[in-house]
Amino acid sequence: MFTEDDLVEELAERYNYRKYMVKRYLEMFGKEETVKLLEANEQKLIPSLRCNTLRIDEEDFVTLFTKKRFVLEKISGISYGYRVLKTPFPLGATNEYLLGFYFLQSEASMIPVQVLDPNPGEMILDLAAAPGGKTTQIAQFMKNKGVIVAIDINRKRIKSLRSNLSRCGVYNALIIRMDGRQISDLGLQADKVLLDAPCTGEGLIPRDPTRKTSRELKDILYVAELQKSLIDGALACLKPGGSLVYSTCAIAPEENEFVIDHALKNEDIHVKKMDFNRGSPAFTGVIFGETLHPSIKEARRLYPHKDGTEGFFICKLQKDS
Repeated sequence: MFTEDDLVEELAERYNYRKYMVKRYLEMFGKEETVKLLEANEQKLIPSLRCNTLRIDEEDFVTLFTKKRFVLEKISGISYGYRVLKTPFPLGATNEYLLGFYFLQSEASMIPVQVLDPNPGEMILDLAAAPGGKTTQIAQFMKNKGVIVAIDINRKRIKSLRSNLSRCGVYNALIIRMDGRQISDLGLQADKVLLDAPCTGEGLIPRDPTRKTSRELKDILYVAELQKSLIDGALACLKPGGSLVYSTCAIAPEENEFVIDHALKNEDIHVKKMDFNRGSPAFTGVIFGETLHPSIKEARRLYPHKDGTEGFFICKLQKDS
């Protein structure tokens, strides 16, 4: 008789995953959708970029790249975002890239800043900011007016952050190297906070197949505790009435819904409906033995087999006035 354990073993061997991952997928999604996810993870994603209007007008950018025989497709609902359907040479090897005319950024990773909606004159806290894709995007939305406090603990990655800010013409960002868990020690009160949290990166398998086998369940549990500490610190730095966007490129509920459920234990925090309707509702109810707050359904999950992106999670929280 063919059992669930047999199915786990068969799928894990066929697609070269750790067994615990496949078992969890089956519990989260069921057999049919799990197979679709595993199949989609075998396909390459369409590359994408963000036109940087701090350096070039968007219309001029499109005209220039069309002349250079690039084929671009505007991404609906994402400001300045384009899929690159055809490229005559590598996107990271052009003069325009070095001049900061565009940033190589995946489609899903452009969404958190779009949801955050930073405005000129605001004070924005960007936690785990390096290497700077979202930091430069925030500055672009702000038109370099206002202040971005960009926090990261990794000295090597901060070098990349500084380089990208310079290349993209960002001059309203202050970089601080510190542990984001201690961010409340600075006494900041931000209008908005972006926490694109460090994660296991399970959603990046279409881009990095080594992630099929490079993590264990203990890694998920470890990073989930880090994420909870980071979101606690971030919320302490948020002004009343301000909003925080939490995102990961993780699949595990422990790194996503569980972290939001933890944040909602603060009585003055609630999930805010996003002006963004792509993806699937986040998990609610009971999963992996945890009962989740029903409002978490407003968060969104993106998947390669449904949305053509890497696996991604986005949630917007608001602090009561």
